Amino acid sequence: MASKKPHAAPRQAAGALESGLVIAAHGRHYLVQAGEQKLQCVTRGKKSDVSVGDRIRFARTSPNQGVVESIDERKTLLYRSDQYKSKLLAANVDQLFIVVATEPSFSDDLVSRSLVAAESAGVSAHLILNKTDIEEALPKTRERLQVYARLGYPVHEVSATARPDETRAAFLPLLAGKSTILIGQSGMGKSSLINLIIPDADIAVREISAALDTGKHTTTFTRLYQMDEATSIIDSPGFQEFGLYQLSEGMLERAFRDFTPYLGKCRFYNCHHLSEPGCAVLEAVQSGEIAGLRHQLYAQLVHESSQTLY
Repeated sequence: MASKKPHAAPRQAAGALESGLVIAAHGRHYLVQAGEQKLQCVTRGKKSDVSVGDRIRFARTSPNQGVVESIDERKTLLYRSDQYKSKLLAANVDQLFIVVATEPSFSDDLVSRSLVAAESAGVSAHLILNKTDIEEALPKTRERLQVYARLGYPVHEVSATARPDETRAAFLPLLAGKSTILIGQSGMGKSSLINLIIPDADIAVREISAALDTGKHTTTFTRLYQMDEATSIIDSPGFQEFGLYQLSEGMLERAFRDFTPYLGKCRFYNCHHLSEPGCAVLEAVQSGEIAGLRHQLYAQLVHESSQTLY
């Protein structure tokens, strides 16, 4: 995934800028952790290219407010986009956890798009199957997840409400020493998992909501919880769509790990893997080496990338 360049800091007097970590975002308003203090920061002008997880430099404008002046170099950046604009998800994450459940049914399209986003950003991806206590739906759900397991993506089975202690014990080693973002559709139990891992999450959400002035019932912001110096977990709002309009055709073919063994083996060096004769990828689809739904998604994403207007 193409990384967005941090903007350069304007000239400041020596020592005027302070460092902080962006722990929540709502619009162009950010909550920044600077040492033991949390303060509100805004960006200059209308453009907002700051993300939760960013390390920033800010100029203090009052005891508890500041202006973002620069963004430190990012290790990774996850974002989604439609043909008009992009939406930053998180910066400097090591891994993406996609939460799905036995009930309600999850979207394969959303899962596959999330995996493509992770691959293109250089972020490892895991699938978290929640609500495994709903046993009648478990065999079919496991079968649906096999297409991802066969690609090498780990699938972890948990039940946040029925087996909380086991779930917490399974999660903590996966999180240790890493920055992890959780994404998923509404109803998958992502909030239950967060509350299990971060016992004071509800209190933190209320504090952040008040600090960002989003209203006591609004939790449609991404927020970061620092578990220890090296470990953090980022919760994102549930969403139903994951646009990847920002990815070029070349980026897309490399983001499908099941395409990798066949790239460079097509008859034509500039093969688009859509309808060309002698295409090694299409031959792999025909033989069942690449799942049909994966190639259908690739074709759809290539089409979307050609529609970008921003």
